[in-house]
Amino acid sequence: MQLDNRAQTLLKALVERYIADGQPVGSRALSKISGLELSPATIRNIMADLEEMGFVASPHTSAGRVPTPRGYRLFVDTLLTVKPIDASSLESKLQLQLQKHSSQKIISNAAQILSSLSQFAGVVMTPRHESIFQQIEFLRLSEKRILLVIVAPNGDVQNRLLLTEVDYSPSQLVQAANYINQHYGGLSFDEVRTRLQNELRQLRDDMTALMQAAVEAGSDAMANTEDVVISGERNLLSVSDLSANMTSLRKLFEMFEQKTGLMQLLDVSSKATGVQIFIGGESQLVPMDDMSVVTAPYEVNGKIVGTLGVIGPTRMAYERVIPIVDITAKLLSNALSHS
Repeated sequence: MQLDNRAQTLLKALVERYIADGQPVGSRALSKISGLELSPATIRNIMADLEEMGFVASPHTSAGRVPTPRGYRLFVDTLLTVKPIDASSLESKLQLQLQKHSSQKIISNAAQILSSLSQFAGVVMTPRHESIFQQIEFLRLSEKRILLVIVAPNGDVQNRLLLTEVDYSPSQLVQAANYINQHYGGLSFDEVRTRLQNELRQLRDDMTALMQAAVEAGSDAMANTEDVVISGERNLLSVSDLSANMTSLRKLFEMFEQKTGLMQLLDVSSKATGVQIFIGGESQLVPMDDMSVVTAPYEVNGKIVGTLGVIGPTRMAYERVIPIVDITAKLLSNALSHS
């Protein structure tokens, strides 16, 4: 739904004032800060229209209004003026912290940088590794129990237990491993899964089942190497919007402990380009109505491998947080590409 210029100006002024002081904004205040020469009655009418359209809401205890998730979304998508920051001094400061370290230390430093600059929580999803294997091996542990050993191109080893319907002999396991290594070594498990469906018809059904089980387990083993580095969770305890009640606090720290929802959100944002903003109450990926996540993907040698971001209240200074996330993503990409 399109808003006219007056309505957009008033909504922008309301959101900015509410972000600044956290108090519902009344018509009298809007008439002073909006710069519009409108009568109080006209402002009240426009605000009533905005409320009816779902962009603002009236708390029961106040005559003023606050932005809704829909109002925040319109604000960040079309009305927000991102404030220029001193990018050169920030970049030189960040580069010192993101250079001459191991990749894991660089990622940990990036999460700390995001937290310290935003005063909220900083998160970095560690680089996504393609599920490529160099070779596999099957070890018979006992009847219908097989250990799958996966060796990645970099030498990392992952083990998975397979419970099978058939009791395979050691020679059958060697035959199956040799077939996979000879035909598929150096490919990702996703590629192998597709090719198995077409190329294994000539093998006996029980051998096909073993190989398919190995591919599924191998793909799962390689995918589980991803993780999320979080810094500054305690900063959010001082944000009253997030810590006002125990239910909110419990949801917040369940998200940090379990990481599953956070991984899902960061994975979604890695498929987009540039800065993304997820607003609670609007995005099903954000577990709390009063929480927002600002993210950006980062690259290694031109390929997107992960995502970083800031977790804070919906009432955050987006004009500051957006460039912080954007610059940190670019510098992390550069540091990892040259580490």
